Amino acid sequence: MKNGPVKGQSLFSSLLEQTEYDFLRTDVHLGRHVILLGLAGSYSYGTENENSDIDIRGVTLNRKSDLIGLTTFEQYVDDHTDTTVYAFRKMITLLLNCNPNTLELLGLNEEHYLYLNDFGRELLNNTRLFLSKRAIQSFGGYADAQLRRLQNALARASYPQREKEQHIFNSVKNAMYDFGRRYEKFEHGAIRIYTDRAVNPLFETELFVDTTLSHYPLRDYKNIWNEMHNIVRDYDKIGKRNRKKDDNHLNKHAMHLVRLFMMAIDILEKGEVNTYRYQEHDLLLRIRRGEYRKADGTFRDEFYEIVNSYEKKLEAAAAWTDLPDEPDMDRVQDYVMDVNARVVRDEIW
Repeated sequence: MKNGPVKGQSLFSSLLEQTEYDFLRTDVHLGRHVILLGLAGSYSYGTENENSDIDIRGVTLNRKSDLIGLTTFEQYVDDHTDTTVYAFRKMITLLLNCNPNTLELLGLNEEHYLYLNDFGRELLNNTRLFLSKRAIQSFGGYADAQLRRLQNALARASYPQREKEQHIFNSVKNAMYDFGRRYEKFEHGAIRIYTDRAVNPLFETELFVDTTLSHYPLRDYKNIWNEMHNIVRDYDKIGKRNRKKDDNHLNKHAMHLVRLFMMAIDILEKGEVNTYRYQEHDLLLRIRRGEYRKADGTFRDEFYEIVNSYEKKLEAAAAWTDLPDEPDMDRVQDYVMDVNARVVRDEIW
């Protein structure tokens, strides 16, 4: 990104000409190394309102000194302008894990890109390289900390215990998709979770577990158990936590939960990242405006029916997706090496 205004195609492009964004042109890690800048948050989803902040996310190439190990750089954050620019190397790592915050940057509307050069366009054209079944856990798996926070924000103390237990079940089940990748000796089916008539007299139904693990590393078992335990613990804090949230915050969390389901289903069914939700735009805005809330602040049954419907769609998409279990690391490596080689040859502008 050379001196002067960022050359983008968006109505927001002139925003970056303001002096508060000078760091994009002057910081040693940014400047001509920046390959992509785009809107993030509500403006990128099409759910902004009069109180929405403008968030910007981007990607910058690692410098030669980073590539040969003399310096390290992962990201640049400017809190004043809500701007985060990821180093190319870190961006690739996050994309390989189907990280929602970074994948969203590859699926913006064209007019939401504030700056995009040939390197940036090349990254967008390689989006499919990074899509795999890891998206099941990162987007749809409530075990992911971000998604658990979203779902926790939805629930109230009055939420029916049977349905709350079912959501916990879904969270644990989705987390288990990733166990086989991260724990070498773990075989799918070795741990079975299910809901049944409760033994605890305070519950109507509760979660149970059957396991066939044998000669299993104790530390791995401890980590697996802790992950499942943390999900249950987070749900147990729901009532106390949500009483402290204001209505706007709660509505925003509710909207994001449904939106993440939508994006995950697109990725698994179509192999596409669609950040702006054209068809579901009105639904998301109604959720954000609180139109699915009752007078007492809780959510109407209709909202939970929407959530349950998307949970089932995600489960079906996960079962039938033709995405690979893991990204093709050889192809990713070839792409990254080619980009870095051009940096070393100073073929950037």
